[in-house]
Amino acid sequence: MYSQDSISGHRRGRPEPTAEMLAGLACLICGTDYRNAPDPEAVVVSHRDDKQLLACHGTCARMACGSVNGLNETPLPLTERVRAHRPTAS
Repeated sequence: MYSQDSISGHRRGRPEPTAEMLAGLACLICGTDYRNAPDPEAVVVSHRDDKQLLACHGTCARMACGSVNGLNETPLPLTERVRAHRPTAS
């Protein structure tokens, strides 16, 4: 089990979330891409700009929000998250 100091230190040390993380397509902590992962169990751990931020169930969720189960909220279906994520064309 991780201590609160360890979790807080990890929060301070991690970089800004990527576009995929903000779209709910990758884990906020470990970066697992849910589009390629075999049957990942993602949980909602936070919100940013009216979007769900997700993390893998267990250690990643605990590090992101303090609970291995995340928030009491069902993540949007992966197909809906993929459809909503449109990289900006340059």
